[in-house]
Amino acid sequence: MTLEAEYNNRARVPEHPQIIDCWQRDAAAWREASDCELDLVYGESDRSKLDLFHPTTGRHAAPVALFVHGGYWQALDRKFFSHMARGPNARGIAVAVASYDLCPDATVMDIVRQIRHACRWLWRRNGGIVTVYGHSAGGHLAAAMVATDWQAEDPALPAGLVPAALAISGLFDLEPLVETSINGALGLTAETAREASPLHWTPASGARLVAAVGGDESSEYLRQSRSVCEVWAARGAETLCDVIEGTNHFTVIAGLAEPASALTETLCDLATGTGRPRQ
Repeated sequence: MTLEAEYNNRARVPEHPQIIDCWQRDAAAWREASDCELDLVYGESDRSKLDLFHPTTGRHAAPVALFVHGGYWQALDRKFFSHMARGPNARGIAVAVASYDLCPDATVMDIVRQIRHACRWLWRRNGGIVTVYGHSAGGHLAAAMVATDWQAEDPALPAGLVPAALAISGLFDLEPLVETSINGALGLTAETAREASPLHWTPASGARLVAAVGGDESSEYLRQSRSVCEVWAARGAETLCDVIEGTNHFTVIAGLAEPASALTETLCDLATGTGRPRQ
């Protein structure tokens, strides 16, 4: 298999348009049914907005998680993914779902900085730590947050602003993308791809990362999740690679809409600090 075939998820899953249509319907239904604040501005650009979904019980002092969508940093927005809050909301977790600027109007590192801004905004608004979870490109951004030196960003921020992340079908080494058609919008060089790859960053000691990936995904996606867990564990992080059998790149996130799913359970463990990554 070529790298093009390994990373072209839409070609690997021909039924993806129907799945994305279902995302839109389920997301709209949750916006209608939930206790939420929509279109909150966290930054300066038109897409620097998030929707905040409050838990069904215990709204005050709830742990806060941030969901970051995928789309290879060049497609989609938060309105496709509101239902990613449904499972955590039922378990007492407040969830922000953010949009961000897209390539080629922004670089990948511009987007990393933008999601850092969203985390800072949530910390200032809620006064507590933020657990970040994301899918595909959002998995990359989730890992980038847990490996951010927050006090280098702003000495007023707590060092552990993002102590844990759940990266679902994430990309942690961007260098393989350089020679693929995906890079047409990203504009990565070998140097900028390495700079934007969390695989090469050093997470804080004790930082927690769960890298979940669908069992039916490409060998490269499986490799990426296993690699970041191995490399980061050697650097002092607590990591777990969770292969979710019977799911592909698009169906792997479905459990987040269900309160009792294993994926929601993992997120709740991370957000409440009650569980480490589990083998």
